[in-house]
Amino acid sequence: MYRKMNGKNESVRNFSIIAHIDHGKSTLADRILELAQVTDARTQKDQVLDSMELERERGITIKSNSVSFQWKRRSDGKEYLYNLIDTPGHVDFTYEVSRSLAACEGALLLVDASQGIEAQTLSNLYLAMENQLSILPVINKIDLPSADINRTRNLIQESLGLDPELAIPVSARTGENVIELLDRIADIIPPPQGNSQAPLRALVYDSYYDSFAGAVMKIRIFDGSLQTRDKIQMMSTGRKFQTNEIGISSLCNQPVPELKTGEVGYVIAGIKTIEDTRVGDTVTNADDPSDDPLPGYREACPMVFAGLFPIQGDDFENFKDAMDRLKLNDSSLSFEQESSPALGFGLRVGYLGLLHMEIIQERLRREFHLDLLSTAPSVCYRLYDTKGKELLIDNPSRWPDSTQITRMEEPMAKAVIITPQSYLGKIFALLQEKRGIQLNISYLANQRVELMYHIPLAELIFEFYDRLKSCSSGFASLDYESAGFSENTLVKLDILVNGEPVDALASIVHKSQAEQRGRRLIERLKDLIPRHQFQIPIQASIGSKVIARENISPLRKNVTAKCYGGDITRKRKLLEKQKEGKRKMKQIGRVDIPQEAFLAVLKRD
Repeated sequence: MYRKMNGKNESVRNFSIIAHIDHGKSTLADRILELAQVTDARTQKDQVLDSMELERERGITIKSNSVSFQWKRRSDGKEYLYNLIDTPGHVDFTYEVSRSLAACEGALLLVDASQGIEAQTLSNLYLAMENQLSILPVINKIDLPSADINRTRNLIQESLGLDPELAIPVSARTGENVIELLDRIADIIPPPQGNSQAPLRALVYDSYYDSFAGAVMKIRIFDGSLQTRDKIQMMSTGRKFQTNEIGISSLCNQPVPELKTGEVGYVIAGIKTIEDTRVGDTVTNADDPSDDPLPGYREACPMVFAGLFPIQGDDFENFKDAMDRLKLNDSSLSFEQESSPALGFGLRVGYLGLLHMEIIQERLRREFHLDLLSTAPSVCYRLYDTKGKELLIDNPSRWPDSTQITRMEEPMAKAVIITPQSYLGKIFALLQEKRGIQLNISYLANQRVELMYHIPLAELIFEFYDRLKSCSSGFASLDYESAGFSENTLVKLDILVNGEPVDALASIVHKSQAEQRGRRLIERLKDLIPRHQFQIPIQASIGSKVIARENISPLRKNVTAKCYGGDITRKRKLLEKQKEGKRKMKQIGRVDIPQEAFLAVLKRD
């Protein structure tokens, strides 16, 4: 297939499919591959580009993927080489989406014919515009009874500012008009540009680990060319390797002798660790290196941190090995060892977001059969001490004494919410409660409103999405991105069980919300911690000040049941003996806290 194209850039098209969650991106990719005869009755399945069982089970894309195929246009019979670079859809993986878009000249922007424009539709449009891509709007799900093609065309014009006449109505499920879409791609999306005589510059837009080949890079050639046995250099680290195999992806890897300017493929170079194949890095020729790397490279930055501890202490080494192996296929994952008096040895893990955290924990459970306990998620705060030193705190246990802090800053997020106008009142109340600062409000077509707010990141990860969906009956959509730091008054909220602080339940909260948050948390804990033979006090405190308290009453045996009369002093003696025993038990007794208690901070009332 590949050699038929003769390596001509004019016949190559590199494009991605971008959309809001559940607008049919993976289904459209399935139909495209089916019509291009990349898949047949034997290989065809739902979400064919989603390689993980977890992706197909949840109906989401977690890892980027790519596939190259030949397409013969119906109108003139001209042949093209299409490189489809699949992208994740969730906001947690926006960085990976941006790298995939950087490897393309165009994008298919899907809009659901029944739901219309959503928050991530706009977010992905802006990402595509930042990369100066040609955008082909596609109206999907026209086979639904609720589909309204004319209304969707108006939304594309008024809300997105795109030409509605370019929009092609398709049904990814039935395949209606998908052939017309494939023909139109060659007209709208331009061929790749680049200097074939310049030194090699290739973008690493994804990487994965193969147990036989090592780390495999997925690259897009911008300048120059790459051949088998060439010596390459990673421009961010300076590491040098020799290519053992290069090729293109068409469901399975197909080796080729050369990748030319504008083409997309993979590289195997005996690289042992995924750290040497960082997404966004530039690959150049080690013997004739380029002076300038491709623009836009930056490290993937974790936004949410949480402790992970094996429930069985003996599993720690297996757990650490599992995390090392998982990192081979997820370069955005970061972790370091930590210990907790309550939970023993574990790892402090940095995630891109709450979905990323949930996916990692589920993969550890399924793929490595580990029973793990997660602490409450936190974000990274920036503090300045009395000496003017900057401190980055991602773990409440590292929070310094308040007398040593001169300034506190919390990370902020720029959130975009699109909602029907009828739910504005409830959403305004939620944003005010979450300390949101309004940046802009725009009234879109079809009685919809776009809200733009600055919100503390810690408020976004604490039940915000669930409450947004609840107060809008599921119609509001959310997208957000990091927006720097803002000075505020923060405190460390400690939870004491039987007089002992449980660092796994500690959290950093805004001072105005500390009492309410602490009271709600200990009320949940009272229901989740089982009763013991002695009374268990549960307290929420800020420093030495207790702001909320609940008691778990003890289990009591009726020691006077055998007394059928006689002197009252007999009963008093038995009760005093029982009371003394419980006093001793409280001093030496150990409170067992179930995993549900540690997860209580994640759940809303």
